[in-house]
Amino acid sequence: MQLFMLVATAHFLALLSPGPDFFLVARTSASAGWRLASGACAGIALANGMFICAAFTGVSFLRDGGPLFVTLQLAGCGYLLYLGQLFLRHAGQATLTHSEPGVATSARGWLNSLGMGFASGILNPKNALFYASLASMIASSGTWAKLGYGIWMFAIVLAWDLAVAVAIGNPRVLRRFARALPWLERASGLMLILLAGAVLTHLAWR
Repeated sequence: MQLFMLVATAHFLALLSPGPDFFLVARTSASAGWRLASGACAGIALANGMFICAAFTGVSFLRDGGPLFVTLQLAGCGYLLYLGQLFLRHAGQATLTHSEPGVATSARGWLNSLGMGFASGILNPKNALFYASLASMIASSGTWAKLGYGIWMFAIVLAWDLAVAVAIGNPRVLRRFARALPWLERASGLMLILLAGAVLTHLAWR
């Protein structure tokens, strides 16, 4: 039980740290509502689930410095730069009143959001290293215990991102922050670009 509390606490505290996934969910919810943003939440959770499975089964590409991991880092930097310029270019264009889309449009939009969320999660090298470190903490646990840890982590990632989407997608919350939203989008875009630059600098000086 003590080990579970330690791992669960470390995992949840990591979720509280804003990163590319958080900014994607926040902006999608602010511009299109929490229902559409739930697609991004599901995609992020699926990507985390893949990393959890890979880490807990000992897949070697999660090791820092490996060729596949470096490739993942480079792809992740490209995606961060893409998201960053997207946020900067569309800053202030988010509407705070959402019209009800048709069923077909909603389905396509949700699937597009799912894809964006999955790409954000799977191309984030921090996720790979984080789950690899957690896997080392529970290496001596049995198969069923690892399965329980994995299900718990997947559920918490999904629940947390949905909570963020619902909170930010609430019209009352959006009205309170209507004036600050364009600046928040610009700050988010700039932070994502700086994150990509930091990773590229780290790779260049290795």
